[in-house]
Amino acid sequence: MRFLLTLTTLQPYQRLTLNYQYPLSAAIYKIIEQADEEYAAFLHEQGYRFGGKAFNFFTFSDLRTPFHISGDRMVMNTNTASLTICFYMPDAAENFIRGLLINQRLDIADSRDKAIFTVQQVTSEKMPVIGKNVVLLKPLSPVVAGHKNEQGNYDYVSPEEATFGELLTINLLEKYAAAVKVGEDELQRLKKSVTVQPVLFNQPPRPRLITIKAGTPEETKVRGFDKFRLRIHAPAAVTAIALDAGIGMHNAMGMGCVAALPR
Repeated sequence: MRFLLTLTTLQPYQRLTLNYQYPLSAAIYKIIEQADEEYAAFLHEQGYRFGGKAFNFFTFSDLRTPFHISGDRMVMNTNTASLTICFYMPDAAENFIRGLLINQRLDIADSRDKAIFTVQQVTSEKMPVIGKNVVLLKPLSPVVAGHKNEQGNYDYVSPEEATFGELLTINLLEKYAAAVKVGEDELQRLKKSVTVQPVLFNQPPRPRLITIKAGTPEETKVRGFDKFRLRIHAPAAVTAIALDAGIGMHNAMGMGCVAALPR
């Protein structure tokens, strides 16, 4: 399920770190924990599992608001912003989640600045009717794909590289297997029919370097891309995973949030 959040701050020209994704993720976890501590702990510590990998099955978009950049700060030009947040959960939980989010406070803070948002409105975004198996997706936040190197770190790849689509396809199928608990025969069948392919513009995709847990011993940098499209060829149930749980890596940190474009 997908929700559009309308956020307000007490004043315009609110400053926040450009690397707001991790503190925003923590603020969302905090809201979930207030309602269901056990479910929040499951998402944060365990997640849905397949083949030794864990998936949290929620993601969120970039903050959408007019802003200008001052050093390593994002300075809002107005006191309103919007945010898309997505959960892979049963439809029956929609009213619960909407009620959980409305009027909540979202604090996005680091060691220098603290931006305080209030959720003024929560609107459900209905899943598009997927009549065909081919859907064009627009990234609402950086899409991350990569593979581990010999040192155990990730080498991130660009949509211009052949392996980008392959890595997204494998990741999506693993998420689907974790969510639906499909058998090996079904998974092998899907591997022959599911593909995710980047669709590039005349200009190269825009790289985005995001710092997670900035200023701490656990600081890491994640490289994602936007300003391109994704063409997904898959059954509707598989595409729903991409829309509700995110595509690619680090979804719970606000990466890989996508929207379906009308045909």
